[in-house]
Amino acid sequence: MSIYLDNAATTKPCREAVESAVNAMTENFGNPSSLHRAGLDAQLVLDNARKVIASSTGAESENIIFTSGATESNNLAIRGICSAYGKRKKKIIVSSVEHASVDETLNDVEKNGFEVVRISPREDGNFYAEDFINACDENTVLIIMMYVNNETGYILPVQETFTKVKKRFPDIITHTDCVQAYMKINFKAGRLCADLISLSGHKIHAVKGIGALYIRKGIRLIPIITGGKQEKGIRSGTESVPLAAAFGSAVNRFSKDIDTRYEKVSELKKYLVEKISEIDGVEINSPENCSPYIINISQNKRSEIMLHFLESKGIYVSSGSACSKGQQSGVLGQFGITGKRADCAIRISMTAETTIQELDEFINALKYGMENLRG
Repeated sequence: MSIYLDNAATTKPCREAVESAVNAMTENFGNPSSLHRAGLDAQLVLDNARKVIASSTGAESENIIFTSGATESNNLAIRGICSAYGKRKKKIIVSSVEHASVDETLNDVEKNGFEVVRISPREDGNFYAEDFINACDENTVLIIMMYVNNETGYILPVQETFTKVKKRFPDIITHTDCVQAYMKINFKAGRLCADLISLSGHKIHAVKGIGALYIRKGIRLIPIITGGKQEKGIRSGTESVPLAAAFGSAVNRFSKDIDTRYEKVSELKKYLVEKISEIDGVEINSPENCSPYIINISQNKRSEIMLHFLESKGIYVSSGSACSKGQQSGVLGQFGITGKRADCAIRISMTAETTIQELDEFINALKYGMENLRG
C-alpha cells in the first residue's frame, strides 16, 4: 500500500463527502435555479452546504459565495476589491510568501496602476504585525496575509495584524487565504478581523473543483465572472451541487474535532522531527511553532531525485507547492533557505489519519536514499 504524505497538495475525500456528491448527482441532480421541484431539491442541498460552511467560520449563509476553488476565491477577492474601490485607493500590502494564485494576481493588477508592497520576514525568519501596519497609509485599499504558509507551515500573525490595522485604518479591507488553516486550526472570521477569507474543498477531505469566499457584510466586490445571477450575482454560473454537497459534508464531519485532530497531528510531528533529527545531513526548514500538518526539511539529495526514489517505494511527498509543478516558488528563499538547502527541500504533510508506522517507513526510506542515491 502507498504512503501518502502530500496532504497539503490535496487530501483523500472522506466517505461522507463522496456519498454526498454521489447522492447529489443521482438524486438531487436538478439545476438549483430551476423553479420546479427538482430545482428546489437541489437548492436545498446547496443551502445546507452553505449553512454548514458559514457556521464553521462563525458567519451567516449570506456571507459565503461558492467558487471553483481557492484560486478563484483569491482572484475574486483581489480583482473584485480593486475594481470596486481602486479608483480612489491604489496601494496593496501583502506578505512575500503568498500562494501563486495571490502573487500572480497581484503581478497582474500592478500592470493596471496599483502599487503592491510586499512585506518580507525579518532576519529572524518571522513576520511582525508592525511591519504591515507601518506600510499602510490613507491610499491603502487592501491588506493580504495568508494564515498558514503552504510550503513551510509557518503561521502568520493574521489576527494581530488585521486587528491593529482595523483600529488605525478602519477602511482598509483585509483578506486572508485560509486554505492550509481551515479545518486544521480553529478560527472565526470575526476574531480574525477578516473581511474576505478564501477556502478550499480538496484540502479538507472534500473534492477538487469547489471552494468558497467569505465576504463580510458591507464589502462590495465587482464580479470577475458575469452571466446569470447565481451566488447573489457575485459568481455567475450554475452551481455544482454535488461538489458543494461534498464540501459541506466534509466540513460537517471534521468541524467537531478540529482541536483533537490538531493534538494528534502535533504528536505525529513531534515523533517525525525527533526521528529525522537523528539522521546526519537533515535540516528542518519549518519553524518549531508552525502548523504540525506541514513539515519542510532539507536532505542531501536534490529534491527531484529523492521524490522519485520515495515514489518508487510507494511514498508520496512533494518539493513544495503542487501549483509550482516542482519549480521553486521563492518562498523558501524568503525564509532564508537558499542554495543547495533549497534545492534539496522536501515537504511532508500529514493528516490525523497518518500513522506512526507510515512515518517509520518514510524515515527508513529517506535514510536509505540519503546514503545510497547519487545527486
